[in-house]
Amino acid sequence: MKQSVKLVVGNWKMHGLSGALDQASSLSRALVIDAGAIRVGLCPPATLIDRMRGVLKGGPVELGGQDCHAQPQGAFTGSVSAEMLADAGARLVILGHSERRTAFGETDRDVAEKVEAAVAAGLEPIVCVGESLAQRERGDAVAIVTAQVAASLPDSLTERPFAVAYEPIWAIGTGLTPTLEQIAEMHAAIRSAVVERLGQGAGRAPILYGGSVKPDNARAILSTPEVGGALVGGASLQAEDFLAVIRAA
Repeated sequence: MKQSVKLVVGNWKMHGLSGALDQASSLSRALVIDAGAIRVGLCPPATLIDRMRGVLKGGPVELGGQDCHAQPQGAFTGSVSAEMLADAGARLVILGHSERRTAFGETDRDVAEKVEAAVAAGLEPIVCVGESLAQRERGDAVAIVTAQVAASLPDSLTERPFAVAYEPIWAIGTGLTPTLEQIAEMHAAIRSAVVERLGQGAGRAPILYGGSVKPDNARAILSTPEVGGALVGGASLQAEDFLAVIRAA
């Protein structure tokens, strides 16, 4: 089954003031990619999306958000809807990141509802799944993650573009990474779970790896079977580092 082109996305998390737009500009100017082989995205804080749209205009980098509310509008102080992200210039949106699941108590059902909202607004969701260190040590990692896949992907994704990002919670920002064999095993299990949930057509969706992806390990990770790209945190904040990761793909 032919899969989508590799997708490498930078997640700036809660980092970045107006001065950081220079990094996005440097990335866009330096990046030369084969459109048939790789896509590149940046997901800055919501406060920078509209301004970053101007910086990236006409370049190869796609713009995304880091989260959205499940409702298109309403009395939800401090929240940002999928429609607002799209209006600001976003094309992608990260949903169900472990930091949202852990710190804000988001459930698989919450994530699925946000995915529905993103699809309705015309955004391409990147749906995150991943296990804790305790779950992996118990031998439950595959069962936990495939259950998250099944419960977090709504029917509306059928025949729609989306990605799944495998982010082992214990590897995010710690400098630790699973072995390549563990990554391959989990990505294969996720692929099977996606197809079981949404059908053979969904088998083209890229499965990204995230969790301490850096220039020095990116090539090995991105060449691992079933790894269709990367969701990159800290290494995406500096154009030089992010370019190194992208070029490893």
